[in-house]
Amino acid sequence: MKNNKIKPIIAIDGYSSTGKSSYAKMLAKEFGWIHIDTGAMYRAVTLYAIENFYKNNTIDELALLAHLNDIHLDFKLNSDSNTNEIYLNGKNVENRIRAFDISEHVSWVAKIPEVREYLVKQQRNIGKKGGIVMDGRDIGTVVFPNADLKFFITASIEERAKRRFTEYKNKHKNISLEEVQENLKQRDYIDGSRSVSPLTQAADAILIDNTHLSKEETYNKMVQIVKDKFQI
Repeated sequence: MKNNKIKPIIAIDGYSSTGKSSYAKMLAKEFGWIHIDTGAMYRAVTLYAIENFYKNNTIDELALLAHLNDIHLDFKLNSDSNTNEIYLNGKNVENRIRAFDISEHVSWVAKIPEVREYLVKQQRNIGKKGGIVMDGRDIGTVVFPNADLKFFITASIEERAKRRFTEYKNKHKNISLEEVQENLKQRDYIDGSRSVSPLTQAADAILIDNTHLSKEETYNKMVQIVKDKFQI
């Protein structure tokens, strides 16, 4: 179902491993809009930091900030999957940024005010023409507080850990369920307690708890909300 004449801004926020990026991609494809994965942007910056400024098990924050302008991010359409993939300085890093070492550090990088400011400007520029579905943690509260439609997706920590563990297991990653759950707990705490743009539900966002919902059930619910909202 393509609706090229309708150019809304749809914000999808929520916790890690709730499926928000997958739903954003599916909605964009369903209605002929553009999907922007802001989490991928923060992961790409984290990858750059790890590759260039990682010493003694920590990222050199000052060195990263001094080189922010050397980080160039682009989204390019993969014609085979019909989805946007992220490029870091001309290199496709869509798969690399999903690795566990990136997940371990991305919340620390994302809480740096200068990094957030740098990426929020890019996100607003990308989405200003509308016709987008953008997912992240502060889209409906900071990036586009006047978005036409906002979702906030959550699920229990136990269910989210199972989902992420299964994802890693399918990719043959040697990691325990306990490690995955602890990583998610740490990310939740950092995301929710940071001083700049903390993860929080916008007052006008539609809450969806998909702890006991299948991927299909969650998606169908979101599609119906979009159709009702825009009379599609």
